[in-house]
Amino acid sequence: YHYRGWKRLTEEENIPFTREDNEHLRGIPRRESLMLILKGRTYPEEKIQEMMERKNNYYLEYIREISPKDLLPGARELLEEIRAAGLKSALGSASKNAPDVIRRLGIADLLDAVSDGNSVERQKPAPDLFLHAAKQLGLDPVECVVTEDAAAGIEAAHAGGFRTLGLGPRERVGQAELVFDSLQGVHLDMVLRAFSR
Repeated sequence: YHYRGWKRLTEEENIPFTREDNEHLRGIPRRESLMLILKGRTYPEEKIQEMMERKNNYYLEYIREISPKDLLPGARELLEEIRAAGLKSALGSASKNAPDVIRRLGIADLLDAVSDGNSVERQKPAPDLFLHAAKQLGLDPVECVVTEDAAAGIEAAHAGGFRTLGLGPRERVGQAELVFDSLQGVHLDMVLRAFSR
């Protein structure tokens, strides 16, 4: 949905933007993402603000389509296992729209806390978002595992003293201690065993 929003904006502005470009935006706040997309092109601040607002409006339009069917395979099952085991879970996302997305995905009842773009000033790769989430859970970073699909998120987690589970290709999340292609077929006991070594 973020890709679709950026793609629509860049097409309107005649700025080249590909799926590969989008990969570099994972976990990055909106302004920083726009700066990466612009690749050194300069615009007045009012235009930058307008483009960020326009992209966000497109994103908000698209997320109205989100439903539980859009949850990544294996995510609900893993969250349910975490809940059943009596462990806590939180979402840490740079998105200021995270609470609405969580509600639309139907997983609000499986999360104990949410830290989003409204929760902290410094975003990834600063560790603040994850530190805020851990504090809400009443846990120290060493007691937590951050699951991330972005290099900036892995970097942020390490900076905060968290252990990390990377989701996706090794070239993107290979700095994580544990890496899976996706959450499909991943169970809590697999994660706990890996981090108890």
